[in-house]
Amino acid sequence: MSKKNHDGLRYPSIDDLLEVIDSKYKLAYIAAKRAKIIKRDEFSPIETKCVKPVGKALEEILAGKTTAEF
Repeated sequence: MSKKNHDGLRYPSIDDLLEVIDSKYKLAYIAAKRAKIIKRDEFSPIETKCVKPVGKALEEILAGKTTAEF
């Protein structure tokens, strides 16, 4: 059973995410692409608090499990 995210839109924090990805636009792009994959495969390599694919993708980015090159 996974943990529930009771923080809503405050988790993961945009400030923490911008320490990993240097641009809000890049962050949105990477999160959207990864969320599509998570939704299709119904798999995330880490234990996440979020239930929705975008939240899971953001948690993966924060954990350093998802990267992209531009």
